[in-house]
Amino acid sequence: MAKICFYEILEVERNVSAADLKKSYRKMAMQYHPDRNPNDAEAEAKFKEISQAYDILKDDQKRAAYDQYGHAAFENGGGGPGGMGGGFDGAFSDIFEDLFGMGGGRGGRRSGPSRGVDLRYNLTITLEDAFTGKEEKITIPTSVSCEGCDGTGAKAGSKPEPCGGCNGIGKVRTQQGFFTVERTCPRCQGQGKVIANPCGECHGTGSIQKKNTLSVKIPAGVEDGTRIRLQGKGESGALNGPSGDLYIFISLEYHPIFQRDGADIYCNVPIALTTAALGGEIDVPTVNGGKAKVKINAGNQTGKQYRLKNKGMPILHSEQFGDMIIQTVVETPVDMTKKQKELLRAFANECGDNVSPESSGFFNKVKELWEDLTD
Repeated sequence: MAKICFYEILEVERNVSAADLKKSYRKMAMQYHPDRNPNDAEAEAKFKEISQAYDILKDDQKRAAYDQYGHAAFENGGGGPGGMGGGFDGAFSDIFEDLFGMGGGRGGRRSGPSRGVDLRYNLTITLEDAFTGKEEKITIPTSVSCEGCDGTGAKAGSKPEPCGGCNGIGKVRTQQGFFTVERTCPRCQGQGKVIANPCGECHGTGSIQKKNTLSVKIPAGVEDGTRIRLQGKGESGALNGPSGDLYIFISLEYHPIFQRDGADIYCNVPIALTTAALGGEIDVPTVNGGKAKVKINAGNQTGKQYRLKNKGMPILHSEQFGDMIIQTVVETPVDMTKKQKELLRAFANECGDNVSPESSGFFNKVKELWEDLTD
């Protein structure tokens, strides 16, 4: 007799997502559950059938094997541990946990040490600090393991005792008809242990709040948004569990002269009209606190750029540097004397159109446009 396709049993397509697969199974499991259909052999058989199908398809590896080989992948003991024998008890426990927030009767997990939470610290540095790198001291409020009880929460000379309510498991079981239901032990809150004599310093929590001062090494070349991880410098873990991590997020202050783009540095530099016209050399500042000479070409226009190789920012974790790009801005003379104005007018009269070709060309085009409009 041909076996029915698992996807057909669960009334889903073969490309169904894990979420939709669970949704369909949940709906059908509730419909055919034996508790809702007492003394109904057909409903019980259907429930086992859909539970068996879901037990295969919910597992990525089993589903891949089924998609490739069909039912043959699980015959003769195939399909890995449990084959197709996982049964509806294992599959339905997933849904039961979703509905009630509990396990489905397959044994509770003993609670124990747990990892502490990660912390975040925002650190703002200058562009110069990012260029050279630095060592920064920061102070963060955090919880650390209590030294008075070595993180156990119990007073010195005593120790936590197994919880009598759950026998140290952290969960208690109750029978509810067809199900064995597990829930967190209300006495020990799932820890599996109780503290009869709590530590006076931490009041039984095993940790205390403290301001922790750390030294953070900022490497040269860090960019805005760089994240530095300090392993084990976050919150302390419960019951002597491992500490979380501390993440330092770097941001750079606004700089009045330099603008950064990756490893390159941009700088707008004003130059005198005479230097722009005749050419010459100017001194420009560099991000390392020094200065560099730039040769300005004669006839320089505003926006002309000059690139200084290896004068930019260091590239993170590298010995290479970016470039510095100088963008010139030609400055118009102001507050001129009468003589200076006369000399400038004489200069303009002497030059004619040949000295300002772009300006002359622009206004010639405008003149032609006006003539075309009037024709």
